[in-house]
Amino acid sequence: MRGLLVSAIATIGAGSAAMTVLHADAGLDPLHSVISEYAFQPAGWLLPTSLTAFAVGAVLVAEALRRAGAGRWTVALLLAWAASMVLIGAFPTDRPGVPLSLSGGIHRYAAFVAFLVMPVAGLLLARARLRYAAALRVLSAVALGALVLVVVPYVVRVFGIPLTNDDIPAGLTQRVVVVTEVGVLALAALSMLGAPARRVYGLARA
Repeated sequence: MRGLLVSAIATIGAGSAAMTVLHADAGLDPLHSVISEYAFQPAGWLLPTSLTAFAVGAVLVAEALRRAGAGRWTVALLLAWAASMVLIGAFPTDRPGVPLSLSGGIHRYAAFVAFLVMPVAGLLLARARLRYAAALRVLSAVALGALVLVVVPYVVRVFGIPLTNDDIPAGLTQRVVVVTEVGVLALAALSMLGAPARRVYGLARA
């Protein structure tokens, strides 16, 4: 199982590096520009590359957790997050000002699923008494709180109130969700790496 965890950490790191390079190269305003907009930059190919790496890392962590005796819900949530990452990368969002297309709709709702399931998985892992359980709990709570801030503008627009990303820190709140969720995934892998076998295989059936 150590090989799974080392591979997971490596792919998560590769995905984080690709995302960092994309941000540095694009030069967009991270406070207001959402991550999806980076797909339209010259180095936009790094976005699906990064998301795919995160997806692979999540699958590897899920398999390691399954072998360690984690509950089915925890494993399923991580796999759902991985599938959502693939969909987000495969179906780009629409350019700003363009009506919502099928691709944009898939992208949006896959992102919402991803944003929702990882904090829940993190809370389940914290209950399972893994190492770094307190950190997992904090990161998951922050991710859920930031998710509320991400969703609020969409609800406001449903009621016909014009609100653009320039009016709110949409980019910041989205990045808080992404960073904390990737952090949850990385901590899940690190918590099992090097842990005594009796602790790893004693995971609660969350």
